[in-house]
Amino acid sequence: MSETPLSIEFCDLKAQYRELKGQIDARIQRVLDHGQYIMGPEVRELEERLEAFTGAPHCVTCASGTEALLISLMALGVGRGDEVITTPFTFVATAEVICLLGAVPVFVDVETDTCNIDAGRIEAAISPRTKAIMPVSLYGQCADMAEIGALAARHGVPVIEDAAQSFGALYQGQRSGNLSLLGCTRFFPTKPLGCYGDGGALFTSDPALAKAAREIRVHGQERRYYHTRIGVGGRMDTLQCAVVLAKLDRFEAEIARRIALGADYLAALARIPAVTAPVVRPGRTSVWGQFTVQVDGRERVVAALKAGGVPTAVHYPVPLHQQPAYAGLCRSPEGLAGAEAVARRVLSLPMHPYLDGAALTRIVDTLARAVAQAAVPT
Repeated sequence: MSETPLSIEFCDLKAQYRELKGQIDARIQRVLDHGQYIMGPEVRELEERLEAFTGAPHCVTCASGTEALLISLMALGVGRGDEVITTPFTFVATAEVICLLGAVPVFVDVETDTCNIDAGRIEAAISPRTKAIMPVSLYGQCADMAEIGALAARHGVPVIEDAAQSFGALYQGQRSGNLSLLGCTRFFPTKPLGCYGDGGALFTSDPALAKAAREIRVHGQERRYYHTRIGVGGRMDTLQCAVVLAKLDRFEAEIARRIALGADYLAALARIPAVTAPVVRPGRTSVWGQFTVQVDGRERVVAALKAGGVPTAVHYPVPLHQQPAYAGLCRSPEGLAGAEAVARRVLSLPMHPYLDGAALTRIVDTLARAVAQAAVPT
């Protein structure tokens, strides 16, 4: 009787901790020693390090990526009756923050090969009520930020990049997060740069927006107990900043490893025609926040991979315009067939910088058998 092969980690945070244990433990201990758990010195230290990394003049850390998006929209004055153009194929937080402010998400369809918003379709969605455009840099690769920025400039509309999955990626030589008026990222543990809870950051070149964001994240106060605007409790904990600081020294090496693994995946998948591999556009890199392929018969493929010890995830099975909570709260000037099509086929495979070559080979071999099995009529 053959034994079930050992499972592969979808995202191996334990391996990363083993590599960085000394730095992480020392950073956490430093916070425990000084006791400044809210807005301690590590908060501004991290912001300065992230400004240097991205090239953005201003970084404001936040309690989560969702808070970063919400604060960005609030800083721009987005409110009831306004419209924000975005993609329906993303994590719900992208549209959630728009609706929380009483604005309307206007969905534009995606490119089926990158799963990013189709920049060529955005202009048709702009109306007199458009207050912002929010592209999502999905799976680790930026959307076409140059085209989006150009059309936004023609219409006088600001752009907010949702870079929760692409932090560290390059677009035409510039870092994700510093490609538009505002950029937002998230430090959820499984993101390319993650903490041990939740956290996020927003980036901007505009000092007035940075000032507004800093006030909004502490309940709208300009100074203690003096509130100049409506705000939220959106501060990133000092301990979480300490964890990200410990990881930053290894981050560029981890990005390089992710890019190398992505290239290995793409080369190996070339021999499996039934699997649609992700596409990286020229002039861009992907940090593979998710390594997401497309397959037919997904449920059967997932079951076969699970039996072979390969974990998977689906990012995302239901586009936002089909979610019950958003019925009647969003609109789309055109159809969203692309988003609906990819939602039926996407499948994320294990990806993290501590994945070894043998594991990757086993994943691809198991996937090849799984898609062949799924193609057999039942």
